[in-house]
Amino acid sequence: MRVVLDTNVLLVSLPRTSADHLILQELLNGRYTICVTTDILNEYAEIFQRKANSEVASLALDLLDILPNLERIHKYYFWRMISADPDDNKFVDCAISAGADFIVSDDNHFKEVQGKFPPVKVISKLEFMQLLKLSEE
Repeated sequence: MRVVLDTNVLLVSLPRTSADHLILQELLNGRYTICVTTDILNEYAEIFQRKANSEVASLALDLLDILPNLERIHKYYFWRMISADPDDNKFVDCAISAGADFIVSDDNHFKEVQGKFPPVKVISKLEFMQLLKLSEE
């Protein structure tokens, strides 16, 4: 399974005490491939530094960098599907370029991609965790 994780989804999955930690745990277990571009990694770093500190950001990015199931994607086209928050387009562009199964996000801006071409599937964090739990059985 190939996915693109919105920054907030990855951020809330970091703490071991988080109800969403399953997302990070299953990534570390190699249960899915995370697809990223350089601009997504840069946003991860920026938000992690802002929400935690530079040490946590550095550790999290170093951890991602060594994962065999992290795939760096080079996008060659900008689809501009999201107008409400154009910064979110980096996730859409990555998903399309990677042929990802879906984007995981709870951000309402991603609803704009529904019904557009090329099709991009967006699921919520809760739906993704349910999918991970179902695939365990």
